[in-house]
Amino acid sequence: MTNAEMREQMESGNGFIAALDQSGGSTPKALRLYGIGEDAYASEDEMFDLIHQMRTRIATAPAFTGEKVVGAILFEKTMDREMGGKPSAKFLWEERGVVPFLKIDKGLEAEENGVQLMKPIPGLDDLLDRAVAHGIFGTKERSVVSAANAEGIEAIVAQQFELGRAVLAKGLVPILEPEVTISIADKAEAEDMLLASILKHLEGQDQPVMLKLSLPTKANLYAPLIAHPKVLRVVALSGGYSRDEANAKLAENHGMIASFSRALTEGLSAQQSDEDFNATIAETIDSIYAASIT
Repeated sequence: MTNAEMREQMESGNGFIAALDQSGGSTPKALRLYGIGEDAYASEDEMFDLIHQMRTRIATAPAFTGEKVVGAILFEKTMDREMGGKPSAKFLWEERGVVPFLKIDKGLEAEENGVQLMKPIPGLDDLLDRAVAHGIFGTKERSVVSAANAEGIEAIVAQQFELGRAVLAKGLVPILEPEVTISIADKAEAEDMLLASILKHLEGQDQPVMLKLSLPTKANLYAPLIAHPKVLRVVALSGGYSRDEANAKLAENHGMIASFSRALTEGLSAQQSDEDFNATIAETIDSIYAASIT
């Protein structure tokens, strides 16, 4: 069973979810933005060592606590490592008061009908069992909408809810993430279709899920989801917006909280002193928190 304190924090706690789940494909870019070029590592293992150092530096910063950061999404290799002398998920909850989630998707299929479905997840049962053993509260699974195509959007939402049921069966809470690409011309139409499809699938839902959605073109579009009894929380991805842009858009969407990745690490650098790094992340946390409590 999931931890009742964690559930209460996710349902009603003020703050946002930090997305520390860059995977193999996005790690080189994340490191580059952090001031570490590809010439700094010679293997995938060295690359993941470096990104773990970055994540640990963020998670151990004085400002990174459950007071403003209610949750954090981890990459599988992060879950399997330690922070502060403890397994990462236990460190986050026991030392920082931050609810741990695990990214479980394994990348995207080729685009069809304007969407990219999730690839199959080999060993899903084992992965979820390991997550439970590590003290993980929930999971996150991402797929992508790139056009206002009703057939594609229905397929993507159906896949998200199917995987969500497998996660719930293990006692974990899924964050379903059908991301709408922010640069498409028909983004608003795609979001209308997405909302209708999600509401339809929620009708047959026994247990609450969480949703991670792109910041909508129309402010408060997702208010029906935020108020829905089968939705524990609706969180927003930054989707390529700068932190200032993402915060401004988020503040317009009442009841929606942030789950930012790039917008969280913007301005951080491996070359910063601990004092500068901690000051920068504290300022960042304050700004995302302020936008998340509107």
